[in-house]
Amino acid sequence: MLLALLAASMPALADNYLILPFFNLSKETNLQWIGESLSEAIGESLASENVLTLSREDREEAYRRLSVRADRQLTKATVIRLGEALDADQIVYGQFTFTPPTAADAPRTKGTLRIVAQIVNLRKATRGPEYTELGSLEDLARLQNHIAWQTLQFVSPKTAPSEEEYRARRPAIRVEAIENYVRGLLADTADQKFRFFSQAVRVDPRFSQANFQLGRQHYNRKSWKLAAEHLEKVAPQDIRFREARFYLGLSRYRLDDFTGSLQSFRAVVDAVPLNEVWNNVGAAQSRVNDPEALASFRKAIEGDPGDPDYHFNAGYALFRKGELEPAAAEFRATLDRRPGDQDATIMLGRCLRRSPVIRQSPVSEGFERLKETYEESAWLQLKAVLEPKKK
Repeated sequence: MLLALLAASMPALADNYLILPFFNLSKETNLQWIGESLSEAIGESLASENVLTLSREDREEAYRRLSVRADRQLTKATVIRLGEALDADQIVYGQFTFTPPTAADAPRTKGTLRIVAQIVNLRKATRGPEYTELGSLEDLARLQNHIAWQTLQFVSPKTAPSEEEYRARRPAIRVEAIENYVRGLLADTADQKFRFFSQAVRVDPRFSQANFQLGRQHYNRKSWKLAAEHLEKVAPQDIRFREARFYLGLSRYRLDDFTGSLQSFRAVVDAVPLNEVWNNVGAAQSRVNDPEALASFRKAIEGDPGDPDYHFNAGYALFRKGELEPAAAEFRATLDRRPGDQDATIMLGRCLRRSPVIRQSPVSEGFERLKETYEESAWLQLKAVLEPKKK
């Protein structure tokens, strides 16, 4: 409840940014992906410095609600309407043009991009700076990184890293890899996404964001080993690093690497103490017989006492310790929240019959419940409220 109240008051305390795809003003319609890539680069740049940004999913929902086509150039009035629909405080948008290479230039370049970015402050009803970048298409990674850094300098000049430091964190990814990655983000089906992300990683194995997305695709396909291989390659400076570690922990857990799983979950919970992560820390601890498992489950319950799985896991940890009466209380709490829970009913019966715990037995081991959904946005919003960023 506290989180909801603070999040509701957040717009008065911390600016929320909407990053729109840049408009393609060239005649090359197959270059629409560049506008999305620029939006992604700027959004990740701001998020990496704890600036609150609206997700691409939120933006697409606003497009649908206002019947706006993403492949058309938007008027300034429509840009503002989108921002107002999403309660954004500031909007970053822009445009790009593409000049094909001449016959003489063709061996050396794929063409030239000119990018123009603009910031609008909806809260103050003022326009921010307009800034440009010019360079070759094959140099897109450098161009969009510089545009993103310039945006960050305007948004948070006191805390933004130097351009040299910013570039050092972000290797120049090949343009073919960027194109496949963005096309994967925009693809409609899981198979199409898998194909594009796989190609992006093949073209440039260093591509952290593409490794994250491909790892998630493998995870969804229950290919735990391949998922772990790609999720391990997500860079620490990537805004999805913690989420990657979360799913790496799940993948390792499925591979019975419980020590590695615990290490992955620990890396997340130390930075973002989410209920679902504490729950999974407890599950991995339970599998390696760490006595701290119950304490971890208790932390998950403290954060969300209404979740039946947290109570079940706490009951199961107590059951394994032979503390049957408090275990029974937790299984009852589970059934209060999910009356049809068969496992909780069975475990409650075992507690009431005072059935002995037999280690390494199929009826006593491996009942821990994992959480597979990772949501840190609300926690980041709360952090922004409690620790407002100096600008």
